[in-house]
Amino acid sequence: MTADRNVPLSGWLILDKPKGMGSTQGVSAVKRVLRQNGYAKTKVGHGGTLDPLAEGVLPIALGEATKLAGRMLDASKIYEFTVQFGEETSTLDTEGDVVATSDVRPTHAQVEEVLPRFTGPIKQVPPAYSALKVGGQRAYDLARAGEVVELKSRSVTIHSLVMLPGAQEGDYVTLVAHVSKGTYIRSLARDIAYALGTCGHVTYLRRTKAGPFTQEQAISLDNLEEAAKRANLEHLLLPLEAGLDDIPALHLDQTSAQAVRQGRVLSDMPQSSGLYLAKLGAVPVALMEILDGTATVVRGFNLPDVAE
Repeated sequence: MTADRNVPLSGWLILDKPKGMGSTQGVSAVKRVLRQNGYAKTKVGHGGTLDPLAEGVLPIALGEATKLAGRMLDASKIYEFTVQFGEETSTLDTEGDVVATSDVRPTHAQVEEVLPRFTGPIKQVPPAYSALKVGGQRAYDLARAGEVVELKSRSVTIHSLVMLPGAQEGDYVTLVAHVSKGTYIRSLARDIAYALGTCGHVTYLRRTKAGPFTQEQAISLDNLEEAAKRANLEHLLLPLEAGLDDIPALHLDQTSAQAVRQGRVLSDMPQSSGLYLAKLGAVPVALMEILDGTATVVRGFNLPDVAE
């Protein structure tokens, strides 16, 4: 059954973002597809910036799911990336000018030997060409203006870091990293090269997972447009709760659901303390936190078919 296009969509579209497109451009593209194909005006946001020179998984939140987009910023990510040894660029990727060279080319055995040093909690200095603010201005704006940008090191966690089987020997190596929020892959590549006595930059970067969302769920913009034209875009939409796969459900009756929708607390709850997704039947009502038997609303959802 096709959904009513007069009702704004709510849920997640996982966009396979192409290289060269910014995250906000991805959001604008989804808005355009919805508008051109007669869908109701829908709030759209993204669940975590992906550099224009990177490709891959970009969670796009629609409607009520935008209330959860901030949670995606805290989620861990998985990236596949290729490092070219022997040249460092100003941007640490293919966009910048070469600023350093080296004749040293590590073997794959040497690369594998150094990777454990970059696994677990580490410190890293973000790239000068990043969106971090320095004195109220974006670092990349200052860097492009020719100013020397000095950023402080930050603590991040590399959950795992492995070399991709069959990766090319010589100037290049391809790695897969599962990282915490705030990790810069370009900085990681730079520091790995330094540890190997050489320099390097990223030539390929793909995000294969963001929080619970994987590249197997991702759809290209072209396929998204085709699906919208065929009036079956709804079949590509993941439910709001897909972004909460690690949150247990709290099932409500109609009276409790009505109270929650009005922002009231629920008392004498038998569940253990923690975060829950409150539902009336199959419909999400609110994200709630239970503390010592009292449940309070963290984020309410205004979805159709919830008991009035």
